Amino acid sequence: MKQILIVLFSLFFVGISFSQQGKQDPKYIREANKAYDAKNYFDAITKCQDAFKKLGTKGSIKDKGNMAFKVAESYRNLEKYDKANEWYGVCVELKYFNEKPEIYFLKGEMQRMLKDFDGAMKSYKEFKKIAPNQKTQEVETAMAACDKYKDFDSNEPKMVVKCETKINTKNFDMAPAFYDKKGKVIYFGSSREESFGSGRDPITGEKYMDIFVATFDETGNPTGVKSIDNDGIINTNENEGTVCFDSKKKTMFFTRCPNAEKANLGCDIWRADVNGESFENVEKMTLKTDSTISVGHPCITEDGMMLIFASDMKESGGTKSLGGMDLWYIGYDKKNKAWEKVPKNMGPDFNTSGNELFPSIGPKGQLYFASNGWPGIGGMDIFEAERVAPTENKWKNVVNKGYPFNSPGNDYAMCDFDGKSGFFTSERKAGSTIEYAPDIWSFSTPPDLFDLRVVVYEIGKKNARIKDAQVDVTCATCKDMKWGGKTNDKGQTEKWADKGKGVRYITVDNDYQIMAAKQGYYENKKGAKITTKGLDQSQSFIVEIPLIPIGEIRTPEVRYFLDRWDFINDATCMSNDSLKFLSDLLTDNPNVTIDLFSHTDARDTELHNKVLSENRAKAVYKYLVEQKGIDPRRIRPEGKGESDPAMWKDETGKEVKLTEDYINQFKTTDKAKFEQLHQINRRTTAKVTSVDFDPATTNIIPDPNWTKFTTPLPR
Repeated sequence: MKQILIVLFSLFFVGISFSQQGKQDPKYIREANKAYDAKNYFDAITKCQDAFKKLGTKGSIKDKGNMAFKVAESYRNLEKYDKANEWYGVCVELKYFNEKPEIYFLKGEMQRMLKDFDGAMKSYKEFKKIAPNQKTQEVETAMAACDKYKDFDSNEPKMVVKCETKINTKNFDMAPAFYDKKGKVIYFGSSREESFGSGRDPITGEKYMDIFVATFDETGNPTGVKSIDNDGIINTNENEGTVCFDSKKKTMFFTRCPNAEKANLGCDIWRADVNGESFENVEKMTLKTDSTISVGHPCITEDGMMLIFASDMKESGGTKSLGGMDLWYIGYDKKNKAWEKVPKNMGPDFNTSGNELFPSIGPKGQLYFASNGWPGIGGMDIFEAERVAPTENKWKNVVNKGYPFNSPGNDYAMCDFDGKSGFFTSERKAGSTIEYAPDIWSFSTPPDLFDLRVVVYEIGKKNARIKDAQVDVTCATCKDMKWGGKTNDKGQTEKWADKGKGVRYITVDNDYQIMAAKQGYYENKKGAKITTKGLDQSQSFIVEIPLIPIGEIRTPEVRYFLDRWDFINDATCMSNDSLKFLSDLLTDNPNVTIDLFSHTDARDTELHNKVLSENRAKAVYKYLVEQKGIDPRRIRPEGKGESDPAMWKDETGKEVKLTEDYINQFKTTDKAKFEQLHQINRRTTAKVTSVDFDPATTNIIPDPNWTKFTTPLPR
């Protein structure tokens, strides 16, 4: 186990030898036990399966169960979880759980990694029933995880992950680490055929792992993958992997694990000075007191003052392991320019009775690590802890990174460039025919895509769209970024989205000013603004800009009681809502001044209607000034009486002036139409007289009589 636990971490549970070697055992059983006890799982699978078959119906249930269990364990340790699950099932059929109750627990673990959460829950419950005092904490954690994460992929994630097929091989490819500051070069471990030497690890059947480098171009494609060393300086006949660099990229730390000839030795962390593509002063760091202990997975903090790593040591520096593989650390002694010799345990805030491995530091100082002791989706999951303060090497709030980083398979070795992109290692299936194996995956946040369409209309009439209005857009936070266009028949611009070659009009974290203009309309000096600052998802902006026509503007309907000037505000007509049009016009355009006109129908004397319309215009004036706070100098009310009939389109589309003579023709033939046309004449209109009002310099003086009502002559 010590040979590969740091590099491959596949042995999550201490393997138990069930060797029953003796003179009474046939040779095929002795050879199967020998391969398994040596943890040569690649060979053990074949030999234990052969032994299982040869035992046939004559062999005892105990012997057959023992061989089946070792096949299952060998598959599990080689991370072939579907095969392991099948053989644990064989153990259950043989009732070998009477000898080894943990078969149910291990089967549950495999089912969880195969996304069979219901089956896993049944296996865990069965294990609790037959072995209530074994692995109590592990079982409770696993059952809680099943319940919490059974629907882990039900929501579509924003982050996109993909298997880097142009880097990965059919062999093991894992634990990426950035070498450059632009995130374009990664170092990683691989057991591909190009690895140094000709030897193969009998545990996995793979070549011994080496460190390789991949460089990505601007489009995100790797331009080449090669070994970092073909001279035996870094890459040797042993296993090398799990790299990290100091902040200046001048020192590389890596893990080296002994080969089969040194199986009694543990892994070590080594360091080397980086000089371009060469490595100098390669030396092993002194981090342990017993050569059988394993240390590996180095992770150095950005300030270079703390080296975090994984180890199976039991105690050191007055601190003890919490079980399995734990995270440990040493500090850097600035005075003596040397690393401390005595590691300390990271403690229960991070470590559990399970295994914690592959620490790394994120762009904001966060600590990433992998664990199978914390509740997770399955196998090893990636966890993140928040840095307490920028200047302190302390972390808090450990959380599971969740889907899509984590899966039912093993996920580990986070390599986060900027919080939006990076790499990690996963053993999830990338296709229906691909077995579980360590592969490098990338993650990226798709850019938030924004687009803009502008609609221009006549103020107060949203349906009155304006054709051929000029719309100009300026990026207030960009340099020399401006564009524009005309509105179409529907009064809207084209959708401004992609300019071509992947360049967008509207981009992240910017402010935009939008202006619209057309001859015959006053310039809208305010325009409109949009911003993409603080937005965390794509958005289509539709901006509406009203233009004020030069000439009279008819307001929405305002009604008054018969022969009075107070507004009707009831179920029949909410005049105040209609007057909001004028209020909004003046509020949204603080430089606009207007003449305000009220009109009556012709059903009284001209003089009476003149006074009545003046009072109604004054009522609107008082409403805007006294209730809405509009500067009185911006409004001049006037009563038009019956002198200026409205225009109206008849049923044929012909425009007609609604004179008294015209309306009277319907008095006896169409009473409803007669009343309707009179109502159209009873209206309020406004005419913009200026768009340059300045309260500080204006010389306009309101007429005091504008607030005084006059009693009209009696009817």
